[in-house]
Amino acid sequence: MPISPYLDSTPQLAERVYLHDTAQVIGDVRIGRDSSVWCNTVLRGDVNHIRIGVCSNIQDFAMGHVSHKSAAKPNGSPLLIGDYVTIGHSVILHGCSIGDECLIGMGSIVMDDVVIHKQVMVGAGSLVSPGKVLESGQLYVGRPAVKVRALTAEEIAYLKYSAEHYVRVKNNYQAGAPAAAA
Repeated sequence: MPISPYLDSTPQLAERVYLHDTAQVIGDVRIGRDSSVWCNTVLRGDVNHIRIGVCSNIQDFAMGHVSHKSAAKPNGSPLLIGDYVTIGHSVILHGCSIGDECLIGMGSIVMDDVVIHKQVMVGAGSLVSPGKVLESGQLYVGRPAVKVRALTAEEIAYLKYSAEHYVRVKNNYQAGAPAAAA
């Protein structure tokens, strides 16, 4: 079963959310309309909350977790993902905030208290160090991730297109549509 409560918190899914049967969504997690969580992904909102906006997709083998609240850090580090966000395959997100229309490339790691503003692309395999702030409209790559350049108009348009594409794919899964011929 992909949905599991933790203590008194049970995940809440808005209309038309797609969870693959192998995904695990645990605890205080809210997922917005038309978003999707794909194969073998884990979203564990046990010691803090996870919020995912509308039309966002969390792709295969991604892991989303949080940091607990403490005297030194009363709010801990929740995981916040905006609208029209694409989280690539095997991404690790831990207690960070991702703005609208972002793309986090495959295999990237985004650590606690990172703030990624809207319309940012993080290149595949990047490591975003704790507490870093990524500026809107920029491409970041590397370990540690550094700002490389401003995104082109085409790349900015692609950010929303990518998320909308995954809405179409999840709609096909929900409708039971046959796979396209190769």
